Amino acid sequence: MMKELKIGTMAAALMIAFEAKAATVYVRDIEVEGLQRVEPETVISYVDVKKNALTDDSKLDASLKQLYSTGLFNDVSMNVTQDGLLVIKVVENPIINKVLFDGNDKVDDDMLKGEVRLAPRSTYSRSKVQEDVQRILDVYKRTGRYAVVVEPQIIERDQNRVDLIFKIDEGPLAAIDKINFMGNTHYSHDDLQEVIMSKETRWYRIFSSSENYDSEKTNYDKELLRRFYLKRGYADFRVVSAIAELSPDKKSFVLTFVLEEGKRYKVRNLEVISDIKEVNPEEFKEYIELKSGDWYNNEKIEKTVTALTDELGKKGFAFVDVEPELKKDTATGDIDITFHIREGERIFVDRINISGNSRTHDKVIRREFRIDEGDAFNVSKIKDSRRNVENLDYFSKVDIQTVPKDDNKADIDVVVEEKSTGYFNVGVGYSTVNGALVRAGVTENNFRGVGQRLGVDVGVSERTQEYNLSFTEPYFMNRRLRAGFDIFRNEQDYQDESSYDSSTTGGRLRTGWNYTDDLSQQLRYTLREDEISNVDSDASKYIKEEEGTYSDSSIGQTIVYNKLDSAINPREGYYLSFGNDVAGLGGDEKYLKFDAKAYQYYTFSDYYTFKLFANAGYITGYGGEDVRLSNRYYLGGSTLRGFDIAGIGARDKYTGDALGGNWMVYTGGEFMFPIGLDELGIRGRTFVDMGMLGKPDNINTADVDYSSSPRVSAGFGFQWLSPMGQIDIDFGFPIVKEDYDETQVFRLNFGTRL
Repeated sequence: MMKELKIGTMAAALMIAFEAKAATVYVRDIEVEGLQRVEPETVISYVDVKKNALTDDSKLDASLKQLYSTGLFNDVSMNVTQDGLLVIKVVENPIINKVLFDGNDKVDDDMLKGEVRLAPRSTYSRSKVQEDVQRILDVYKRTGRYAVVVEPQIIERDQNRVDLIFKIDEGPLAAIDKINFMGNTHYSHDDLQEVIMSKETRWYRIFSSSENYDSEKTNYDKELLRRFYLKRGYADFRVVSAIAELSPDKKSFVLTFVLEEGKRYKVRNLEVISDIKEVNPEEFKEYIELKSGDWYNNEKIEKTVTALTDELGKKGFAFVDVEPELKKDTATGDIDITFHIREGERIFVDRINISGNSRTHDKVIRREFRIDEGDAFNVSKIKDSRRNVENLDYFSKVDIQTVPKDDNKADIDVVVEEKSTGYFNVGVGYSTVNGALVRAGVTENNFRGVGQRLGVDVGVSERTQEYNLSFTEPYFMNRRLRAGFDIFRNEQDYQDESSYDSSTTGGRLRTGWNYTDDLSQQLRYTLREDEISNVDSDASKYIKEEEGTYSDSSIGQTIVYNKLDSAINPREGYYLSFGNDVAGLGGDEKYLKFDAKAYQYYTFSDYYTFKLFANAGYITGYGGEDVRLSNRYYLGGSTLRGFDIAGIGARDKYTGDALGGNWMVYTGGEFMFPIGLDELGIRGRTFVDMGMLGKPDNINTADVDYSSSPRVSAGFGFQWLSPMGQIDIDFGFPIVKEDYDETQVFRLNFGTRL
């Protein structure tokens, strides 16, 4: 047996040696055939074969693959002749003469050229073309077009050149046909639909891109849902999945969010503890935004972390971590929150790198950062910086990553994705006061890419003409100081109320700043010309006395404390403002004016909103000057529903003309509720309004009907947040009034107000 095994092993070894010898050949020289542009030396440099040396099949095979991988050749073959000549035959890929796009109406050539890799004078290959086809498809998917078809075609030219044409059938936008929420028991479909950016297809969203599917937008929707629930007590909330199903015709999507709401928690105990001996936790409890008995609110927890970190930094503790620790009692629905202060790692910010902003200047993003290069690394300030950049509303995506480096340093990489910041709006409608109206405007919120706001607005109706131009620089002189100007021209027909026409032409310079995120102040200087014209021959003598043109030069300020949860559709919080103006810096008018506003919003069961409001104003002349018609207060219409515009206050006994007043108070309450049309932006409301108007100082009481007693009205109506702006429809019924007051039961109004 042993003898046979040895013989067998020797035979196998001899066979392997024979095959290896047969696979080895001697290469005397190398010759390349079929070249047109490429030099023979270039081909030989990619070949793992040497002249006057032995080679084998594995080296020839590797050389063949290397030549293919260069992308220079469409076909390659190798053969060694009996006399040792290695012949390499190649067919060169063509050179691209032109790259063209055909059929692309929605995406311009420059954008597509920036995406594809093939370009004139580059080498054509099928694999590279297919890669570019995929890149073009990806561009269209980002714009919401999933049914796009891209077909590459070539036109052969002389000298082995080709024109490459991408024939594009863009197809329709893939809109969101339906959005489903699963697992939501505490909030309705309509509630959650208002939270996210993605919207279902509706006819009235013809000017909006919110109904177009975008995977990045869906990811942001998940974050918006998380914030919404975590702000309202649901500490265990999570989005299990967000699935987008494309229809077979690739024209629409069904978007389904699967949610896990979890239990709603109330805050039981709040503590601050510290691992740093020099820090007394008791001193920092005042910076906690929450209090015992509040619903859990992640937003307030983040604000508390920021406040504690900032205050510790002011006291010399630059390297600290403040971590909120939660202890949940699922049986009782209580949650204990401990803010744990620890010694942080000593890391400094080396560089802040910004990318993705092809239009917006770096400084616009950099100035929103709460942390600078060279500062101690601070997670809380980075979170605030991200929120500030997102709030600019210039970007559809903001991604901030920390990249550690050597020597206790780290870079902050900021990647943004820009979106359209310009808006064009056109509105056509009807108002019971002004009749048929047309409004058009253009606004650019990131003018020239430096964060400036420029707006032009024109409104024309049967009784009014309004023309406005405004400009705002948010960082005047590179400081956190807003500055801007307004130019305006307004014409108003008051023939029905007071038998005259009024026009105002002028401009305003303004500047403003924030003391905190909620407290701000604005200063302004206004120069305008007021004209009272077309006074009826039967008009009040007080109106005839004011016919003519008067100049008004005034300086004023307004301080605002704004704690509303939304500037567009507030449901929680309050708003306070106080302003005053002084006229007499030149011009014909001399007066002192004071205005105050207060609003409070409460929401019950997440559906019903109660609003309390109060407005007050006072104006008085000085230096022997009376307050003219154009500067007085008027109540009625949108202010004091149930009464006609200028419907209450002093009124000429003989002509019935409204004369306005030198002071006013307007207050009341409003209850907003759903009527099943939230998806259309329509909600119902009931209200009670109360108003009082004082008489002008220069009026003889024997000539006028006047009473400063309160007028009260009640009614119901609807609010529609339409694509053309807010539309209010109200039915008001006076409860307390004077005989000479003018009433108005039905009112339709365009415009946004608190």
